[in-house]
Amino acid sequence: MSFKFPQLPGSKAGTTAKKAGTTATKPAPKATTTKKVAINTATRSGGVGYRKYQGDALWLPNTTRPEWLDGSLPGDRGFDPLGLSKPSEFVVIGVDENDQNAAKNNKGTVEAIVQATPDEVSSENRLAPYSEVFGLARFRECELIHGRWAMLACLGALVAEATTGVSWVEAGKVELDGASYAGLSLPFSITQLIWIEVILVGGAEFYRNSETNPEKRCYPGGVFDPLKLASEDEERAFRLKTAEIKHARLAMVSFFGYGVQALSTGEGALGSLAKFADGLNNGKGL
Repeated sequence: MSFKFPQLPGSKAGTTAKKAGTTATKPAPKATTTKKVAINTATRSGGVGYRKYQGDALWLPNTTRPEWLDGSLPGDRGFDPLGLSKPSEFVVIGVDENDQNAAKNNKGTVEAIVQATPDEVSSENRLAPYSEVFGLARFRECELIHGRWAMLACLGALVAEATTGVSWVEAGKVELDGASYAGLSLPFSITQLIWIEVILVGGAEFYRNSETNPEKRCYPGGVFDPLKLASEDEERAFRLKTAEIKHARLAMVSFFGYGVQALSTGEGALGSLAKFADGLNNGKGL
């Protein structure tokens, strides 16, 4: 037996009749699911929260990049406050008038402003191969070469002091007593070592200055890149060059710190570090 509920006033017509003996139940709540966002790991190059900087990387925020530093060089952060690498400009002035019969002779006027040609390398002068003394290419080569020497010097001073116990400040004095390396005596005199150094280092510098390509003078490649780390992928090579120049700059500042510490404490790198650690432990700093 079935029946229909009477329609109440205001209720909608066509209400569906419910069967007797059934109980009304509330609809089950809709299940919520958490949508996982797929992360493209192929293009990520940093950790959590990494976001690639899209602006111009400068040495100091809110500064303007010089026109002659376009950011194409590895590690170029627009740092040239003195304008040393600014291309030279020459003013061409006409000849003064030299008419003896004229009541007044005018001075020569500016006829043109000529900008110097980009740095060129010539093999005629091996000691000064660049055509421009204060040029961007020459400054970059000097910075890179000095930075490489500084990286070797910083590491070499630490290794030598750790193996011999002699500070880098006293190394020359010790060598005068007898040639040695890492605590081992060498069968050479000081004169022989000087000649060996002149031949090896001088030969390497002569070989480097014989190159007329400014790029190869800094990054020769070939046998100097046996693992082909920077020979195949240009983007990877640029990143490695940027990392090298950053480490080179840090090493030059670091070795300058070596010298300041040696003058102030009379100790080498490890000795100055030990004094600094003792000062921190005693609460006295330096």
